[in-house]
Amino acid sequence: MKKFTSLVFASLFICLTGFTQELNTRVTVTAPTVPNMNKKNIELIQNTIREFLNNNKWTNETYQPQERIESNLVITISSWDGASGYKADAQIQTSRPVFGTSYNSTLLNLSDKDFDFNYNEGEPVNFSDQNFLSNLGSLLSYYAYTIIGLDKDSFSKLGGSPYYLKAQNILNVAQVSGNSGWKAYDGLRNRYWLNQNLLDKSFEDLRIFIYNYHANTLDRIQENPTKGCQMLLGFLTDLKQMDKQKLGSIFPNVYLATKAEEMVNILATGNTQDKIQAYNLLSEIDPANINKYEILKKGL
Repeated sequence: MKKFTSLVFASLFICLTGFTQELNTRVTVTAPTVPNMNKKNIELIQNTIREFLNNNKWTNETYQPQERIESNLVITISSWDGASGYKADAQIQTSRPVFGTSYNSTLLNLSDKDFDFNYNEGEPVNFSDQNFLSNLGSLLSYYAYTIIGLDKDSFSKLGGSPYYLKAQNILNVAQVSGNSGWKAYDGLRNRYWLNQNLLDKSFEDLRIFIYNYHANTLDRIQENPTKGCQMLLGFLTDLKQMDKQKLGSIFPNVYLATKAEEMVNILATGNTQDKIQAYNLLSEIDPANINKYEILKKGL
């Protein structure tokens, strides 16, 4: 009987640990300029959002605890209607570990200026890809799938597509709500355009670069640090083929701004010729951040 009981508990442990949630998100909610908002209410919102993101199972895949995707969500409430309505903006950041190191490389650092929502104390946050239930549930699930998609893209070529499609379903349903950020005409740097870019074949070169940069450069750079610069130059040369008319779009703009300093640190290990080539490539691929690449020309 004891043996049977032990087997039952062992099986239960395997089941529970085999389905560890995908996200490990640190959530911070602040309201520095909003009068009459008490600390308890802010903490309730913060805890509710954290539990929603980290306790939901977003995929059918098995994640070990150490494989959970690290991310940060900072929500700054700018106004409150005194009841359940909040206007806010959010900063979303996600990263993934670099093989063989203790270093985490940032994948996304994005600001959402239309992170408005309603919340009543004790009310659960729910979402559906078939029906609009709440803007908060839609916002959080949209970013959960986007974060997972980017993580997948960094480990396998175009591996994030199924999750961008899930985010697209959330987006399509949320468009009926009338909340900002879900439609094309709400602006050029919103959730609609980010998702559109991620699924647009015109941006596949950038998504393939994400895979090559992380899986074939950062994850292998410890094996041969001197080769890292050459590997990155090769992948940047491939990325140069991307349609130049697309460079101002939200996806390349946000991603390349996120990676600029990190890439410079790798490319700065090259010789004079490598640095010149790197500067020329980056100034063409990412002119918006050219000031960050000027360091490659110093001392030449």
